[in-house]
Amino acid sequence: MVTEYAGAADVGLDLLTGAGPVMLWLVVLSFIFAQCGLIIGLVLPGGTLLFPVGIMLAQQGADLQVWLMAVAATIAAIAGNLTGYVIGHKAGTVVAARKGGTLLSREKVDRARTFLNRHGVLAVVAARWIPWAGTLTPLIAGAAGMDRRRYAWGSTLGAILWVPVVLFAGFYAAGLLTLVPQWLETTVVWVLIGLVVASTVYGVWRYVGEIRKPIDPTPGPEQVSQQHS
Repeated sequence: MVTEYAGAADVGLDLLTGAGPVMLWLVVLSFIFAQCGLIIGLVLPGGTLLFPVGIMLAQQGADLQVWLMAVAATIAAIAGNLTGYVIGHKAGTVVAARKGGTLLSREKVDRARTFLNRHGVLAVVAARWIPWAGTLTPLIAGAAGMDRRRYAWGSTLGAILWVPVVLFAGFYAAGLLTLVPQWLETTVVWVLIGLVVASTVYGVWRYVGEIRKPIDPTPGPEQVSQQHS
């Protein structure tokens, strides 16, 4: 029975990973870009997705592809950060604050702003490891008028220290899975994939609920300064 289960699971995994490598790349790069620069990135598991993708690439023996993925995903993260900066510079942070919101709330915007003001460029680098801060920091940096070169330097360094680390952690963790029974190895991979899919569906559902709430008109420091300038 265990052998039959492992065989069936392996077939399913092969279909998933081999059905469309282009689709895999599109999903990974779009999730990373969105998490790093768009408000909807608050609910997308971009970083979480990199780990199981690394495992899948290792199981395929795709040594070259994992390096290409690391480079492409790093570029997507940098592009997302710069996009978020531009959006914040043009629109401010009011789009991220909703009345009664939990994901999109004035409190989270203020926490991210405090984090950025306290640590500067280091905050931009460190924010990559804090999901909500990673999405809100570019927006707030742009709204606050942070120097573009300093921000670009920090976001680039942060992406380089984040994307390859998570992706290769999954890639090399796959070697540890070979030490366990095949059925358990396949189960672990499917559980990780299931968690990514479930968290994405749940996150988008919550995001839709949040975005329908009215915008919190309470001005942040950047809006106050603009009103008095």
